[in-house]
Formats: sequence, C-alpha cells, structure tokens
Amino acid sequence: MRHRPWSQRDPVGGRFHLIGTSCLLFLIIGILLPAVKPGGAAAMSEGSATCHLKNGIKHVIYIQFDNVHLMRDNPNVPSDLEQMPHLLDFIEGNGVMLSNNHTPLIAHTGTNILTSLTGVYPDRHGVAVSNSYRYFNPDGTSSPASAFAYWTDPIYDPTNSTPTDTTYNMLNELGVNAPAPWVPYTRAGCNVGGVGAANMVLENTGTDIPTVFGADSPEAREVKANPGQAYADFVGISIHCALNNPLCSSEHNGKPDLLPDEPGGYEGYQALFGHKYVVPQISPDGPLTDLDGHIIQDSQGHIGFPGFDGMEASVSLAYVAAMQEHGVPVTYAYISDAHDKHPGGPAFGPGQEGYVAALRAYDQAFARFFQRLEQDGITPANTLFVITADEGDHFVGGPPTPVDCDGVNVPCSYSVIGEINVNLTGLLATQQGVTTPFQLHADSAPAIYITGNPGRTDPVTRAFERATGKLTAVNPITGKTEQLTQYMADPVEMKLLHMVTADPARTPTFVWFANPDYYIYAGPANCNAPCVQVVPTYAWNHGDIAPDINRTWLGLVGPGVRHLGRNDSIWADHADIRPTMMELLGLKDDYRHDGRVLIEALDDSALPPTVRRSRGLLLQLGQLLKRIDAPVGDLALSTLRISTLALESGSPDNDSTYTRMASQLQLLTAQRNALADELLTILEGAEFGGSGQQAAAKLTPARTATLVAKGNNLLQRAHSLMTRRSH
Repeated sequence: MRHRPWSQRDPVGGRFHLIGTSCLLFLIIGILLPAVKPGGAAAMSEGSATCHLKNGIKHVIYIQFDNVHLMRDNPNVPSDLEQMPHLLDFIEGNGVMLSNNHTPLIAHTGTNILTSLTGVYPDRHGVAVSNSYRYFNPDGTSSPASAFAYWTDPIYDPTNSTPTDTTYNMLNELGVNAPAPWVPYTRAGCNVGGVGAANMVLENTGTDIPTVFGADSPEAREVKANPGQAYADFVGISIHCALNNPLCSSEHNGKPDLLPDEPGGYEGYQALFGHKYVVPQISPDGPLTDLDGHIIQDSQGHIGFPGFDGMEASVSLAYVAAMQEHGVPVTYAYISDAHDKHPGGPAFGPGQEGYVAALRAYDQAFARFFQRLEQDGITPANTLFVITADEGDHFVGGPPTPVDCDGVNVPCSYSVIGEINVNLTGLLATQQGVTTPFQLHADSAPAIYITGNPGRTDPVTRAFERATGKLTAVNPITGKTEQLTQYMADPVEMKLLHMVTADPARTPTFVWFANPDYYIYAGPANCNAPCVQVVPTYAWNHGDIAPDINRTWLGLVGPGVRHLGRNDSIWADHADIRPTMMELLGLKDDYRHDGRVLIEALDDSALPPTVRRSRGLLLQLGQLLKRIDAPVGDLALSTLRISTLALESGSPDNDSTYTRMASQLQLLTAQRNALADELLTILEGAEFGGSGQQAAAKLTPARTATLVAKGNNLLQRAHSLMTRRSH
C-alpha cells in the first residue's frame, strides 16, 4: 500500500496464452474490446522529435505496481498477473519476464521504488526505512517523517513544521540532495512525466507546496482555503521538461525545476506540477477521463488527482497515454494494489470476489491501453516498456472456503483474514519486564528508536535487544505459540545491508525483522487490552524478510531486449533496473549505480563493444556482485543470521560474544565494500565508459578468476561464521 494513514499503527477465467508478436496481440485486443480513439499524434511527434535515445527508441513507458504478484499466493488461485493475461502475455510474448527480481531492505513501497528509479541502494538515496521513518532530536527523543516528499524537500515531519533535522529527505552518500532520475532524459531533449511516481511528483501539501510554489503563492493560499481541492490540484502528477521546451513554459504555469546539488548543474529547466496545470496540456479538449470514460476525481468528488490509493490501472494508464500523446515521450507511473478495497479496506484474500473483480478490471485496462498505444504508433518496435512491482506480500489469514476454490470459477471466502497486530510495548513489559521508553516505525519489520539515542553497546540498548529477541505470541489464527523474531540488525549489520544513510539522526537503534504474520506497533506498557489481535483492515504484510515479500518480478519489452519469455534464472534486484534502462537508451547518469546492466536479457546489438567482447567475464562479475552486495543476496542473508545471534547473546555481566561478532561483521563489511567497489568500477566502465573503462578493457580470465575467488572466500567465511555460531 502506497500510504497508510498517520496513526498509532504507522506514524507517519482461464488464462489465455500468446506467444507471438505485438501486432497479433493488438489485433486480438481489438477484437475483444471496442475501438479506442487515438490521441494527439501531432503533439506526440513534436515532443518525440527533440528526444534523442538509442536503439531506435522513441518512447519510454515505466510502470511500477504496488504489490501485484507473479507468483501464486494460493496454489489453486491464479496469481495476479495470471489474472491479467493482456499484460502478462504482452511481456512474455514480446520480451522477457524476469521472475527472480528482488527488493532492497526494508522491503516497502518507498524504499523499493526509489531504489528502482535511481539504481542505488537506500544508503545512497536516503530512504532506508519506509513508508515512514523517524529521526532523533538533539534531546534524544524521536519524531516521525514521511518517506514520500518531493525530490528537493527537506524531511517532512507532519507533526512539526520546524523539525530539528533539516536534511534533504532524498539524501546521497555525501549528505547532499540525491541526483534526480529525470535529468539524463531532459538533458537528452525528452520531457518526462510523473504519474504517482515516488518523489518525482508532489507528495503532500505540507512541505511540497512551499518548496515548489512558495509559501505565499496562490497555490499555498488554496491549500489553506480548500485543502481537498488543493491536494487534487497539485499532488501526484508532474512533467519535467527538456530545456526551453514550451510545454512547461511560464504561460502554462511552469515553475523552475530546481535541483541545487545536481552534478554538472541544472539551470534553466522548468516543470509542471499537479493535475491542474498538467491536464490542460495533455487533455486540451476537456477533463481527463480514465480508460473507462469516467472523469478522474477523488472519492470526495474533487476533480483532479484521486490520491495514491486511487491510482488504479484505468486511471494511471489514462494519464500515461495522454502524456505520451501530447509531447511527453518518457513516463513513469505508479499503479495501486488490487488486493485492498479502496479507499479504507478491508483487505481481500486470494481468490476473494472483490480481489478477482479488481484484477479483471486491471486486465481490461491494459487491453484498452495497449490498443490505444497501437493506434498512436507506440509499439514494442519503438518503445521501451519497463514494468515491475515494488515488492511481494505475505498474506495473513486462515484457509479459504471451499478449500479447493480457485477464485475465478469458484470464489474463495475467509472466516479469518487480517494481519496480527502486536503491541511491542506491552509484550516487553509483561513478558520481559522491560519498560525502557522508545518509539518505532510500525511495521512487520519495525525500526526501533530508543529514547535518549543510546549507543549500540550501551547496556540499555543491549538489554532491550536481548529482551526483544525472546518475545513470543500466541497466534490467534492457529492457536500456536510462536517466536516473533526472525532477524535483528543494529547499525553494524545495517551498514552491510545498505541501510545507514549520510544522516545519523535517521539511523534507528536497531531493526527487528519479525515473523511476517505480525505487524508491530507501540501501544500501552500493559496488555489490559489484548497485545496480540487480528486486524482485518490489512492482510498483506511486507517490509520483512521472506521469499514471498522479497522476490518480485521485472518485465522488459522493446528494442534491444531479448525475447526470452519467462525467465526464472537471472537473479536481479531493483538496483539493476536503472542501469539496464540507461544502457538500452544510450543515456548516462552522473553517478555510479549500485546495480548492474542485465546483459543476459539484452541483445548484443544493444551493448557497447567492451561488453560484447568480455560478455562472459562481465557476467561472472555481475553475478558475484549480486551475491555479495544485494541486501537480500547470499552474504546479506548469512550476516543477518550472525547479527541476530550476536544481538540475542550475552548478559549484563558479559557481552563478549556480541563484541566479537560485531567486530567480525565490521571486517566482512569493509572487505565486501572494497570488493564491490572494484567490481562496480569494472562493470560501469564496460557499460558506460568513464573512469572504469580502462580497467574493463584490461579484464582477463585470470583477473576475473581472482575476483571471483575473493568473493567466494568472503561468502564462505560468512557462512562458516554463521554455522559455527548457530550450534
């Protein structure tokens, strides 16, 4: 889910197969659905003419779902994408569906989308905990902040207009504003549209409006006079224009597109912010309608952006199509989940009638979308399609009735559905006698902020961590007593996981990766009201470490992409999306990525000569990079077990085991970082040139074997340490 409300919970039919060309797919869609009127071809051509990309690519369509699954959550119920055959068959019939893509940590919407957009892990974009996080104040208390704020916003604390931490929300490793993802496009003459895309659009009317429009602007006055309409007018939609492009002129209410810390400078660019200013340029003949013909508005009737949870496929894709038809050849879009009844819930279970109906509507929306694009001349022959999901989910609920229901032909129903809420404060007090004051980011993987901000070796911290590791709960769905702890990570392990940013104030005391059936919050220090209870409003947990959460999917279609269909073998993560796109498009970011180009999925013709010459060697290095550097790669999963054992160990009188194991983790992290830097220098040099080009050109089988041996040694040492300590 894109946004949960600020509260105590979270402060802040059968499948139809197609193995063929896009032309056949679009022909079939045309038979199934009524004709869709094509859009503004002239404006589309004008906008594309100034956009200079490689491999014959004229358009880029990037779509990121919230919690839409390729894998089945129930073996009898077709998965989300299986129930969206127009989308799934489009990807598998025209490109590649990578089923082995992965998230960073924590595995939440904000962190995952921002990693996908930038190609860097959270320690280099600033949002390691989401969809909200906390920051320590100088007095040791902590305050909430939203992960979602416009790219150049400072920390957005909805409880305090003057927060003590004034760093940028989007923060790179140097402590300055992180480079923005639209810059390579606009420098290449391409206008870039944001449709609910995280932090590329205005996210709130608190800090975002004064940041972009000014504190005394007409837009700010509208926020005060009519906040509901102001949200619909200004949040969620944007166009970042190429230099001097008339679409974002001042006459069209364009504003300076300010990026104060962008490497190489970024002067003179303009942008449009909000439905109010964007829609007149992309729907000049009247109000913008969704793909079903309804005027786009929120649940209260405000015409404009319908809210992030209102960005269903028919709505989001309508914005995308209209932008592509009116001079915006690059679009980044967000589509909300289908497993919640929006707005307000409750959650659906796999195969439940409302869930199946939502997926059917999504499938129909994609059918209309692809037909409309075909009529506009936007096809896999000239367009790069990148389609993915932020993360998977862990479903929490009892068994369905009937037990063999498939949802499509036989609807499923559930007598018990809902995540299990746990009052951590109450359990610590009643089970372990710990009443140390703290706050947390409520989640199945809560980040804990102990009041006073004690150091990681402080006795208060260590006692709290040991107590947390011992907590149990009686599962109200199964009746079984369960350990709540899966993994624990303090700043030592968090650094290896790429979760320590350049802002020390937002580093939590530790992160507790709990059993994914449970959602942890901070309540009263007692269990007078049940400390463990089912809450049916939500039933799909993520953030945590579990295969159904961390493994997601990535679809690539377009010039330069190999037609591989479904591929289960290529191990990728969200950081790989950006460099792969940049390679296909012939663009360069002004920073080094943490991901790699997925050369296994690309044609030789789309790769530079250095990569083609050393493809096999570079593939070995790229695969090794994922194993040692990805937040849910082999090394990370081994060290998480070590970290958990260390944090649960010891006593007030003897904490030597923790001290020793933390030291070993720090050594592993330092050695990993050095090797990953070496690997990335070679990979980026081969892929994009620059300072690593010489090292890439000199790559030999012997040098590759040496680097692989170093990586394997690192992995073996971590595995041995984990095995030795667990016995």
